[in-house]
Amino acid sequence: MSGADRTGSARAPGTTPSWAAEREPDPRRWWGLVVIALAQLMVVLDATIVNIALPSAQRDLGMSDANRQWMITAYTLAFGGLLLLGGRIADLVGRKKTFMLGLIGFAIASGLGGAASGSGLLFGARALQGAFGALLAPSALSLLTTTFTIGKERSKAFGIYGAIAGGGAAIGLIAGGLLTEYLNWRWCLYVNIPIAALAFIGAMAFLHDTPARGRAHLDVPGAVLGCGGLVAIVYGCSEAQPRGWSDALVLTVLVGGALLLVAFAWWQNRARHPLLPLHIVRDRNRAGAFLTMGLALIALFGMFLFMTYYLQIVLGYSPLRTGLAFLPMTAMIIIGSTQISARLLHRLPPRMLLVPGALLAAVGLYLLTYLTAEPAFVSHVLPAELLVGLGMGLIFMPVIATATAGVAPQDSGVTSATVNTAQQVGGSIGTALLNTIATSSSATYIASHLVRATQDNGGRLTPALRDTVIKAGVVHGFTVAIGAAAGVMLLAALLAGLLITARPPKHGVPAGDAASADAPA
Repeated sequence: MSGADRTGSARAPGTTPSWAAEREPDPRRWWGLVVIALAQLMVVLDATIVNIALPSAQRDLGMSDANRQWMITAYTLAFGGLLLLGGRIADLVGRKKTFMLGLIGFAIASGLGGAASGSGLLFGARALQGAFGALLAPSALSLLTTTFTIGKERSKAFGIYGAIAGGGAAIGLIAGGLLTEYLNWRWCLYVNIPIAALAFIGAMAFLHDTPARGRAHLDVPGAVLGCGGLVAIVYGCSEAQPRGWSDALVLTVLVGGALLLVAFAWWQNRARHPLLPLHIVRDRNRAGAFLTMGLALIALFGMFLFMTYYLQIVLGYSPLRTGLAFLPMTAMIIIGSTQISARLLHRLPPRMLLVPGALLAAVGLYLLTYLTAEPAFVSHVLPAELLVGLGMGLIFMPVIATATAGVAPQDSGVTSATVNTAQQVGGSIGTALLNTIATSSSATYIASHLVRATQDNGGRLTPALRDTVIKAGVVHGFTVAIGAAAGVMLLAALLAGLLITARPPKHGVPAGDAASADAPA
């Protein structure tokens, strides 16, 4: 962003842009933050709350092993593919209206999923949840962006939001364990109804939006190309798990998705009212923030998947105990976001938090490569959780603040949607990519070691020996995949250090103005 306001007229550096000075801060804005955080928590935790409940739902509804993944990927496909469209709708229709519509739709879809009598209705309800989540998430973040514009309190607000964005996935695992063990898997969906109702009431009371200006326009070709490309890529990555990366369908869908995104970028340069104005992603700091977010989520979601199976299948934890095992990481994410990042972002350049955070998370992931089939929670899992949690806490808030800084109100929705797209697509790709690495490594290990065990045992393979080899093979696959996740996190640290050069926002200056002078730190 340059020193010109959104109308293109010049302004002196350090002055308040006209759009930031249009109204005084709302004295009820902190209650509005509570509402936004509550809605965001619901959306984020719904990506993981069904993980622990999945075995129970599979048994109840008779899902096949090949189809059970759609309980998760139906949500992420719709969410990741429609976020840009949801962000532009928020800009055109109004952020508060879109936020409230998203809450209503999310609650209805959750009720349908909880009452599902078959897997088809459940998968459809999960896709509907993702579609309404794509309306809700960008409008929530853009409301936060336009509500908190002063540097220090903006840092505090984004610290809270970052803790929700980072900790919500782990909280979903804990909630999934509690609800599955003491009620049943259906309550992992029903629980969204009271949360959405409470957030809806709070939105009516505490949130406000600037009125829409001018006639609303929607880039329909851009929506088809962009959303279609994202859906195709996420679908291709999810299908790589059962089919393999060399499968013709997987390759066709991935190549087709990439071509659609190339066509999308070409069209955005020519569209009169583009779905994603390319100046948003051309900004060096913002592009670095998007990439850092996506890479970090690839690694984090892979860890959630493998540690859930490690704790339940290998160590024999109950659903509740598995959920509680993630509490240390959740606590460290919250501490890192609210007590470290929120206090330091207005004093330090963002990369001074992002790079150490990604390095800490990479070290934590690397520790998990030493897991064995023997119980190792205290010696391996707990230290890794603490490091990964602290690292992600340092990452989330400065990434979100950097990505949304300096954006005029009419672009805040689509910018927020791009942040959420980086999160969701990164998580989806991470789950598919790392799970493929894990399963292929496990299969190779088990095949070779079963032959060796049979030979060493005089041509006999007892059931106990076979189970031992299989369990060791499963853990081996997890460690190989988590090692790849550690490498991805190191790449995130490198890109954050090279691309994000923004200065810390100045005290008392609206964040959009301070971020516009993005001279290298």
